[in-house]
Amino acid sequence: VQLQASGGGLVQPGGSLRLSCIGSTFTLDYIAIGWFRQAPEKEREWVSCISESGGSSYYADSVKGRFTASRDNTANTVYLQMNSLKPEDTAVYYCSRTPSCKTSLRDYLDWGQGTLVTVSS
Repeated sequence: VQLQASGGGLVQPGGSLRLSCIGSTFTLDYIAIGWFRQAPEKEREWVSCISESGGSSYYADSVKGRFTASRDNTANTVYLQMNSLKPEDTAVYYCSRTPSCKTSLRDYLDWGQGTLVTVSS
């Protein structure tokens, strides 16, 4: 069981990116999905979580109002739309599954390969 994040890249401050999370071997239906990020020499931190239905989403204060999580269960994909990006958003971003949205890393399972987001002019 593995989740794959993609869509990262280099973007200027103030720019936007949309990350995608796909389940490589299973359907994402009925699974809450969280987003985390890890900057160089820093601990992995929780960014966002979206409920299994997509009806509820939660955000860290540092990204609230700029990032939006969404999902398309017919496409087996969860998205993280990131707007007004700042240099401090630079990190490797990961998606992971959880029984219900929590903020602690220990509540998440099946970490896959992340995607690098670099915000720089």
